[in-house]
Amino acid sequence: MSVDVQTIYRVMIYGWFERVWHWLQAAFIMILMLTGIEIHGSYSLFGFETAVRIHNFVAWAFIVLIALAIFWHFTTGEWRQYQPTGERSIVRQAHYYAFGIFRGEDHPYRKTELRKLNPLQKTTYLAFKILIVPVMVTTGLLYMFYNTWQDSFSGMLGWVATVHAIGAFLLVAFLIAHVYMTTTGHTPTSNIKAMITGYECIEGEPSGKKEVLPC
Repeated sequence: MSVDVQTIYRVMIYGWFERVWHWLQAAFIMILMLTGIEIHGSYSLFGFETAVRIHNFVAWAFIVLIALAIFWHFTTGEWRQYQPTGERSIVRQAHYYAFGIFRGEDHPYRKTELRKLNPLQKTTYLAFKILIVPVMVTTGLLYMFYNTWQDSFSGMLGWVATVHAIGAFLLVAFLIAHVYMTTTGHTPTSNIKAMITGYECIEGEPSGKKEVLPC
């Protein structure tokens, strides 16, 4: 009786744009967080006026990056990576992160070239892209151009600031969860290395579409 043994191979999972976009996005978010907290008066590092200038400049750079990422997702078909799966698979994945990983249980999801994200990652990243980021961009622009609409909507700045702050806290929560997820690969640093080099060792059969190397 033959046994089906999965091949372990090294393949390019993340292209150059995906990696550059990922690390630029991470850098922009960190800078926006640092300057945003200073603008709120929690500490002094750059000085208020400098912090505002840096915050606004990086915010515009982030918006440009978002536009490029949206174009890339739809022209390459990568948007399909975020299509949600069933509720049961999400619960199973959440259970693994919370308990199974500490008990040495097998990962309930196998990454492939065409399915880079597990069910929980899909849901989390989709929420980040269609909820948190739009809220931050919209309220940030309203905040930035307050002088152009304040006469028509007097008293709304407080609401805009509150929603922007809530979005910032959600962004921090996402960042913490994302960093944790990066440590749950074959080794605690394998996912980070993959996002630097683009290559990762996965199980299955090569699709023949990308360069395959031995692990």
